[in-house]
Amino acid sequence: MSCPAPRSIDEYLRQLRAVLADEDPALIQDALYDAEEYLRAEVAAHPDKSEADVLELIASTYGAPDEVAAAYRETEIQVKAALRSPVRPQTASPGALTRFFAVYSDPRAYTSLFFMLLTLATGVIYFTFAVTGLALSAGLSILIIGLPLFLVFIGMTRVIALGEGRLLEAVTGERMPRRPVHPGAPTSFWARIVAMITDPRTWTTLAYFLLMLPLGVTYFVMAVVGLSLGLSLLAVPFIAVADHFGAFESWHHIQPGPPDLGPDFLNGPVGYALCGVVGVLLLTGLMHLARGVGRVHARVAKSLLVTHSL
Repeated sequence: MSCPAPRSIDEYLRQLRAVLADEDPALIQDALYDAEEYLRAEVAAHPDKSEADVLELIASTYGAPDEVAAAYRETEIQVKAALRSPVRPQTASPGALTRFFAVYSDPRAYTSLFFMLLTLATGVIYFTFAVTGLALSAGLSILIIGLPLFLVFIGMTRVIALGEGRLLEAVTGERMPRRPVHPGAPTSFWARIVAMITDPRTWTTLAYFLLMLPLGVTYFVMAVVGLSLGLSLLAVPFIAVADHFGAFESWHHIQPGPPDLGPDFLNGPVGYALCGVVGVLLLTGLMHLARGVGRVHARVAKSLLVTHSL
């Protein structure tokens, strides 16, 4: 069923939103931003014409809402195909052991592990920024400078949230917005203040920034402990072999004997080999954990940073 030709920008955006209702919220946000940015620029460029006349004038160049939606769907398919990791042909279904160790061939596991290490720094920065901004805005609200400061603070949170989304998309592959939410038609200063206060995304974005500190500490500890323990155990058999060939003769003047692993049954070739196997299993498990953490975190971030009720 075809929709009547839109007679205003708001009507055009409603129709476009309805056509894209089943698509990813991040895609919808990008499409609405591009459409509104273009349409408002065209209306501003023709001050002598009404919105209806301008929309009718550019209908043949920009396209109707259903045509724009189809173009975005086609572009999204092409982008996903271009960014998808190449799949190696398999002659038979891989076993559980093969699938377990196949994580080392997944670039997302490495990028997610890097993200877990990075979140300690970003979590501190986001938390500090959110707490400082809220405290200054609330403390100076009784002065005339408080409201402009609040506007600047919220604007910066949205810019940072957009950058965080782009980082998460690069790390995890989860589709995130590539455009901000359009501010809409020019309004008064007080109307803009009310709109920002009543916008749920303002508070969910701030909640995400505050949540990033405990999450960042947790992710960092998990990654560092997993890497340290796994690499230490993996290094035990190599250290034992090197010690057998006299690589640590100078060290034996201080600490004689091979590495001491505690119980007697571990202090031997079998124990050293067992440590190496456990180290490999720990590192592989950490890679799986990192990949899972990246996927879950991206979905949590998407629920807080992306506007779902556009």
